[in-house]
Amino acid sequence: MADPARVLVVDDSILFRTKLRMSLSEDPALTVVGSAMDPEDAMRKIEQLKPDVITLDVEMPKMNGIEFLKKLMPQKPIPVIVVTSLPMNALDALEAGAVDFVNKPQAGEPGAVDEFLLNLRNKVKMAVQAKVRRPAAAAAVRKPSLMQRMPPVLKVSNETIIAIGASTGGTEAIIEVVKALPESTPGIVIVQHMPPNFTNLYAQRLNRICKMKVKEAQDMDRVVQGQIIVAAGGYHLVLKKDAKGYYIRSMQGERVSGHCPSVDVMFDSVADVAGAKAIGVILTGMGADGARGITKLRRTGAYTIGQDRESCVVYGMPMEAYKMGGITKQLPLDQIGDEILYKLSQSSKKS
Repeated sequence: MADPARVLVVDDSILFRTKLRMSLSEDPALTVVGSAMDPEDAMRKIEQLKPDVITLDVEMPKMNGIEFLKKLMPQKPIPVIVVTSLPMNALDALEAGAVDFVNKPQAGEPGAVDEFLLNLRNKVKMAVQAKVRRPAAAAAVRKPSLMQRMPPVLKVSNETIIAIGASTGGTEAIIEVVKALPESTPGIVIVQHMPPNFTNLYAQRLNRICKMKVKEAQDMDRVVQGQIIVAAGGYHLVLKKDAKGYYIRSMQGERVSGHCPSVDVMFDSVADVAGAKAIGVILTGMGADGARGITKLRRTGAYTIGQDRESCVVYGMPMEAYKMGGITKQLPLDQIGDEILYKLSQSSKKS
């Protein structure tokens, strides 16, 4: 039996530190080796205690959690699970190298604290196996990618659609895939496991980075060339089609494969509506959400891509999809955008 994972709790509130220590210590797979009240204290404890995982409060005095991550990751890339109540802070933390985040419970919500603590324990255990994403190094001289070399205009069928699903590590992985896709790229639908209030800010961030336009899903949105739709937290994204083309339904519902939005729900609907005209992509994530759906999608004749083990933060969802036979090709993250463009250019030549 493996030794329990060593956890360091970093939080400026003694009450919250105590609650986290007690909760994490209840799990036999975890042992809390210490706690720290601020980033300076945390740096000392990291040297002394050599934790496997850190839980980190973002809103702290002296140095906030984002600044601490930016200082820590180049020196000691340790898996970090961020605890925050602010969506923007969570996204900034993920960009700075955190593996995942847990949203602080709102006061007065029945069962919210217990759900938060359970979620934190699960994510801390997952983080032990995660590959920490080091901050981007200075740009090396490298051959221009296909996305840089291809003409910015793609002539493909208006029935072509791209569907992307991701979970842990996915916020940054999605950016890597879509940031340089030209405005003429067919419509893209995305499910990234995130809670309500986070997905809109994430869509706004993508919109600032990408050449394509990006928005959070709203019920009855049309899927159009040059636009990315990100599923809203707490709502399933389902693809539909009418005489004008594709549109989406953004609907509340029970969790599927443990999630709402669910990647399986999206891929299922894309398989039913678009079939062989689709490109499906499954990226880093814990668990198996999306594996069944992308396997169904491939069986309809769609081209499907899975992120490879080496480039995943957590090789869970793509692994399960590959084991089920749902993946046409596995690729490193930095090659997936090029592969999408290559398939689109091949389709353009045939049309």
